[in-house]
Amino acid sequence: MSAAGGSSATGAGLDRVAGDHAGHAVHAVYAGPPECTEEICITCSDSAVAVTVVRLLDDGLAIVDTGRGEEEVSVALVVASVGDTILVHAGEAIAVVTK
Repeated sequence: MSAAGGSSATGAGLDRVAGDHAGHAVHAVYAGPPECTEEICITCSDSAVAVTVVRLLDDGLAIVDTGRGEEEVSVALVVASVGDTILVHAGEAIAVVTK
């Protein structure tokens, strides 16, 4: 808490957030996304995995073959068909590799 009854936070691209509990204005300054300078994702240290679409489901979901079994993933960001190889990162298809 600040002396004026507000609060502040830093990190995740927010330079500063301040306000009070009486409903007064809150100020936020976006400092931009963190800069990636390493070979791995600094957010989750993970990489995309190539999988094959086995079945399309409702609501932008699909069953995919991972080579170790089947999993449900989101295909809402790509146009994928059964048999396509897609790249999946954190449960979300981010690219179609082959059609």
